[in-house]
Amino acid sequence: MPLTPTGDIVRSAAADGRGVGAFNVIQIEHAEALVAGAERAGAPVILQISENAVKYHGGALEPIALATLAIARSAAVPVAVHLDHATKPELVHEAVALGFGSVMFDASVLPYEENVAATKEVTEYCHARGVFVEAELGEVGGKDGVHAPGARTNPDEAVEFVRATGVDALAIAVGTSHAMLEKTAALDLDLIAAHRAVVPVPLVLHGSSGVPEDDLTRAVEAGMTKINIATALNQAFTKAVRDYLAANPTVVDTRKYLAPGREAVAAEVTRLLGVLKAA
Repeated sequence: MPLTPTGDIVRSAAADGRGVGAFNVIQIEHAEALVAGAERAGAPVILQISENAVKYHGGALEPIALATLAIARSAAVPVAVHLDHATKPELVHEAVALGFGSVMFDASVLPYEENVAATKEVTEYCHARGVFVEAELGEVGGKDGVHAPGARTNPDEAVEFVRATGVDALAIAVGTSHAMLEKTAALDLDLIAAHRAVVPVPLVLHGSSGVPEDDLTRAVEAGMTKINIATALNQAFTKAVRDYLAANPTVVDTRKYLAPGREAVAAEVTRLLGVLKAA
């Protein structure tokens, strides 16, 4: 199946009041697992490559991007490929040239006016090339220690930010934090609903690994559309690898222990997509 534009997946889900899963790719096994899980669920999915993943791969986007794009194109369900948390316009330009359907440009650590100016410039570049743009307002907690836990995005400011930048989707701070290992985040569902009532583009929930699953469903019902999950999948992958190596301590063939990790992620994706569809 050809790549599906991110905007098609996200806008369709928003119109139907559904959530769409957006999961991070670090290695090729992640991309394979995400597509396998989505196919089992019969649901669309967004594969995300973050700037941090690019750093992990020596600063080179192209190798992991080309592999991810190829896996996405082989899927039997709609799949989009997205650049996540890019802070450098140059990385955005590279992703667009490689064929990504969307980018998340993160200037949220900048003062408001600088965030607006930088995001507007990236958005104009991407829109001229048919690429969907997500941005963040309100500094969702936990990422690299630079965001402020407990931050909340103001709905009126969100409306103005979307108007001023032209972005297609907006990540807002409503109680989550990146890289949470336990599901203890307390979502502000009323704040989500307040944003949904006035913000004219789909809303994005970052840091969703820390949200209890019933609350993920409630978040979608309150107005969230794109649900970003990474850490929970890494937990599933790592546990499966640890369990396999504990039971097979003499194994040295990486395929033997990476395969259970890949399968664990696929199973978790299928389950999580069911949680999001339940709304």
